[in-house]
Amino acid sequence: MTTQDPTPEPKAGNRRSAVVTQGPNRAAARSYLRAAGMRDADFDKPMIAIVNTWSTITPCNMHLNRLANDVRAGIIAAGGWPVDFNTVMVTDGISMGTPGMKASLISREVVADSIELAVEGHQLDGVVCIVGCDKTIPAAAMALARMDIPGLVYYGGTIMPGVIGSKEVSVQEVFEAIGAHGAGTIDDEQLKMVESAVCPGAGACGGQFTANTMAMALAVMGISPMGANDVPAVDPAKAAEGERCGRLIVERVFAGDSARKYITRASLKNAAVAVSASGGSTNAVMHLTAIAIEAGVDFGVEDCHQACVEAPVICDLKPGGRFLASHLYAAGGTRLVTQRLAEAGKIINTPTVSGRSLFAEAAEAEETPGQVVVATIDQPIMERGSYAVIYGDVAPEGAIIKLTGHKVDRFEGPACVFDSEEDAFHAVQDGSVGEGDVIIIRYEGPKGGPGMREMLQVTAALKGRGISDVALLTDGRFSGASYGFVAGHVSPEAAVGGPIGLIRDGDRITIDVTNRRIDVAADLAARRKDFVLPPMAPAHGVFAKYRASVASASQGAVTIPNPPQAQTPASITAKETEKA
Repeated sequence: MTTQDPTPEPKAGNRRSAVVTQGPNRAAARSYLRAAGMRDADFDKPMIAIVNTWSTITPCNMHLNRLANDVRAGIIAAGGWPVDFNTVMVTDGISMGTPGMKASLISREVVADSIELAVEGHQLDGVVCIVGCDKTIPAAAMALARMDIPGLVYYGGTIMPGVIGSKEVSVQEVFEAIGAHGAGTIDDEQLKMVESAVCPGAGACGGQFTANTMAMALAVMGISPMGANDVPAVDPAKAAEGERCGRLIVERVFAGDSARKYITRASLKNAAVAVSASGGSTNAVMHLTAIAIEAGVDFGVEDCHQACVEAPVICDLKPGGRFLASHLYAAGGTRLVTQRLAEAGKIINTPTVSGRSLFAEAAEAEETPGQVVVATIDQPIMERGSYAVIYGDVAPEGAIIKLTGHKVDRFEGPACVFDSEEDAFHAVQDGSVGEGDVIIIRYEGPKGGPGMREMLQVTAALKGRGISDVALLTDGRFSGASYGFVAGHVSPEAAVGGPIGLIRDGDRITIDVTNRRIDVAADLAARRKDFVLPPMAPAHGVFAKYRASVASASQGAVTIPNPPQAQTPASITAKETEKA
């Protein structure tokens, strides 16, 4: 008599789930699966997770349940068995400017963890992650990198433009209208008109904000099928893309192609170049770094900076430009941008989940005649990339400064210091800060928040009030919709004793993009002798767990143990040594 049930040999395309579906001792598991719809022939099929971030609270994700139907059909047609899971999402646009925004970045880790738990708990063979609002996109890639099984990420698509009169608008305009309303330049009815127009239906925020930035980045990285993410949420062509994703994941399972085939140092560099070229969100630096850490790839903030040195901005997209993601799709989409970069030697050829190489995908780009959304490399929108990593007295481990939407390389002014986003916003709205100031918002970092809120409410209020000659520094983040002379991710953050916590009102701050420095004319070493770190705001539950485990923003703000040390260029380190 056999006393042990040996692990069954997996059949073709059924590599992991055999330990759940095969052999006499798995009869109990099969009984549950039969109740869920499986039959004898299905137990030999690869089991594919469809992990959905569907939610009815936001247009970014409210249509994803419909997209899952298309993915499911593609999986079945290709010989797989689909199983569905849902995970959480936190919408930045709704939580922006409130305590709820502290949950946004934390949700990235929870989404990644929940995908891992559902897939590993059932030993599934492949994963399609259907994503929408900002943090769900990098979270999906992080989970796939961590598990290293066949998988792909399918983005629900951009929202279409809203319309006010003859002008096309996005959610960016409503945040700026809040500032204009506070300044008294528009009234309640005008604000309501903007509020009612900017989000006409399903889809994620329409500019090259964080969602569309990361959707493009994952396509160029190769973990999303080229073209699938570009199609707007309400476009009829979205159905075919969903079915294609379903077919592709089954192909990848049969081929044995796991996620780290696509998430490599080379593909991450390609993604960073695409972010730069598209004028994308500074949040991409943190997300690409986090994906790399999960994959065990040596890639960090300095690699992102170098991508911006090498790749000029060629997309005229909001927030710094004129157009929206739907216009980019109509002009030729990510394929066209990738083709431009490939022809100029800015990226290298890598594999993609379509089964074809990146350059083969780019070669099929169809540029719409007369389009003005995507420029050429030799006549770019901006000669430099969309952001830079800078260091100095204020940010020894680095900060990310946005370079789109302005032509400023240097700024010097007195500090106006705030210990929370709310305090800074109220000061902007009541006119307490203005032209020439350097606004400092601290204790909003990963641990300090906890959760590292975005400061769109503040930057948009400045824009709406017509205040342009101003800089803003924070250990928090900026929305992809923010623009202006703003630097976030200042590390170390104030809550762990970072120098930003020692700055006082009136201190002279100098931001020098050319030399990659943020410095303060103050004796911070003398101040530190008498400095007592204020107690952090209380945190409970998941917020407390996050605070206890999160790494620095310069390390991707990941929560996995022992992330690698942040990159710091030798030239910057040498300058710090000279100053000391």
